[in-house]
Amino acid sequence: MALRVYILLIRTVWLIILENLAVGVMAGSTPNPWKEHVEKPTTYRLEAETVVTAGRLDSAVASSFPLFDTLSILPAFNAKTQGARSDVILRRIVTTTTIPETGEVVAVTGLLAVPASPNSTIPVVSWQHGTILSFDQVPSNMVKLFDPNYTLTDNADSLETLFNIHRFAANGFAVIAADYLGKGPLRDGRREAYVVKGATTQTCGALNTQWLHQALRSDGVPIEATAVASPFSDLDQAWRYWSGRVSFPLPDGLHRYPALAAWIAPCMLIALGSYELYYNLPELLEVSVRPQYRELARKYWNDYNISAIDSSDAPNSSNLLVESFWDGYTDDRISALQRQLMTNTAINWEYDSPIRFYYGLADEAIHPAMVMRTLSAGGKFTEGIQIARASHRVTFLAGLYGNEASLDGHDNVLSWFQSKLK
Repeated sequence: MALRVYILLIRTVWLIILENLAVGVMAGSTPNPWKEHVEKPTTYRLEAETVVTAGRLDSAVASSFPLFDTLSILPAFNAKTQGARSDVILRRIVTTTTIPETGEVVAVTGLLAVPASPNSTIPVVSWQHGTILSFDQVPSNMVKLFDPNYTLTDNADSLETLFNIHRFAANGFAVIAADYLGKGPLRDGRREAYVVKGATTQTCGALNTQWLHQALRSDGVPIEATAVASPFSDLDQAWRYWSGRVSFPLPDGLHRYPALAAWIAPCMLIALGSYELYYNLPELLEVSVRPQYRELARKYWNDYNISAIDSSDAPNSSNLLVESFWDGYTDDRISALQRQLMTNTAINWEYDSPIRFYYGLADEAIHPAMVMRTLSAGGKFTEGIQIARASHRVTFLAGLYGNEASLDGHDNVLSWFQSKLK
């Protein structure tokens, strides 16, 4: 979704909100697009609206909550204290965007969710989901929620978007969520641009909240506050950690750290395919992946069918890449990939407004030490909020639903953003 769509709705303050690899933006003083006439430019259109009741949202969150909080680290969801305050109107957005890396103009989709009974002005949150290992688990699919017989599932829907709609759109905010390139109903065979900085930031769908923050500031957009969960701030460092070339000491009080998640290797394959395509590095998959996994890698990049991979013979992040990958020159394309990973870092930024980094002490993809580097480099406005025993998913969920007990004495992002509106 092009950045201009967001600017159209947002006229004053911007805030960035959280995801487990992603972003969001919030603003105050936006006219209600349903109650006031707003001149619509021809750059986008809104499809027919659907209405989801507060009760339907509470029910969907109650059934999905345990899928993220598998170890019951957080208090159980309580509809009486955490429930939706209003029904929500959902509409799919259709627009076009230009891919910086290729110059192509393509049609893309996203979601707009607003409270059914809003005030005369609506603060706006732009939510960007994290890694989705399919072509279809996109935010705009949430329009299906209006059907009471439609059942949300973890492997077919963007449950992270559900939680954000529930927390924000049902509590007085408008929510905008991009579907990203290569995903959603207008995909038309287009391949994903996973962790390709220009393409993902252009669609307001950065893997990393800091990318969007930097893009907005570069365009002169003032930002009130930012919140990030489990940030992949330095892709080069992340790949070295996942490959076993970098290790970190145990966080205080822990006797062991969780093993790296099995889904990291598929993420690396998608990144390799994306960089091959958008940075013009032909056959990057073949030269980067060990010979025994090359056929599997190419097939997975083409179909995203993880169920077809034999788990007993599947690669993991430490044995996926060719042995010489980090040991010096191997291939021009591998060297170009490594340079691009370093170029796409997000740690070399001094923040000029408050930014919170929510991080888990048992995150199976991001070690806490990786967050410390970003905190120390970001300047005086950065703040780290640790979440004890939290996995990757629990870190995301805690940022939205946690309390001071689970958030090391801090409030969650909804409460924090609400305090900025007073």
